[in-house]
Amino acid sequence: MAEPMGFFTDPTVCIGCKACEVACKQWNQLPALDDKRSTLSGDSYDNTRKLDGTHWRHVKFVEQFSDDRRDGRWTMLSDVCKHCVNAACLEVCPTNAIIRTEFDTVVIQSDTCNGCKACIGACPFGVIDINPVSNTAQKCTLCYDRLQVGMEPACSQACPTDSIVFGPIWQLRQRAGRRVEQLQAAGETRARLYGADDTMLGGLNAFFLLVDKPEVYGLPPDPKMPSRNLQPGGWLTALGALVVGLVSLFNFRERGAREGKDD
Repeated sequence: MAEPMGFFTDPTVCIGCKACEVACKQWNQLPALDDKRSTLSGDSYDNTRKLDGTHWRHVKFVEQFSDDRRDGRWTMLSDVCKHCVNAACLEVCPTNAIIRTEFDTVVIQSDTCNGCKACIGACPFGVIDINPVSNTAQKCTLCYDRLQVGMEPACSQACPTDSIVFGPIWQLRQRAGRRVEQLQAAGETRARLYGADDTMLGGLNAFFLLVDKPEVYGLPPDPKMPSRNLQPGGWLTALGALVVGLVSLFNFRERGAREGKDD
């Protein structure tokens, strides 16, 4: 297996140019904006609104102002699939359309997807959606086709400020750690990493530097695998009920057969 690869995204140097969105669409031949998304959403300068089956990169515009509007901060964050080490979408897929690649990334194979949408509900980050052209679930592939030939993903290559950095996960973690220390030394005490270690879904292969709570960026503070939302022992209870039902059915059929013979 190749070395695990991924993204480190630092919103403190993002300028909101959306070059990553454009590069992603161009390389992956995704449809351009429809009529609904050709205008601003009303949420700052955002027109693409969210990640879905045709938008695999989404630049979020986060505006924060004091009550008197004199002080404010404007942060942009380029969001993407997290390529979780423990991926909820992969766990629930009934057709094995979702695979883990040799780069430890998560890819949906459209030719195997049946469009059941199980992965959409399972993803704690709201990343996946149906592509209306293919009628299959789609999301960022971390440019798997480019990685296979030694190329950098289109979005990070297009980023003019290195807000999106691509590379081996261990190198990205080192770089991210140094950046957090730099920001904290400069007075940004809230600087922290999101998903850089294995405490969050085994680790995110696309992790972020944040300077506020995750909710401010539209990120869940404690994402969970779908199986962890079940009651302890719930699957054992269901299995027991199934066994009891099968035994009852077998006994009923046996009793009916015996009564038929007696007649």
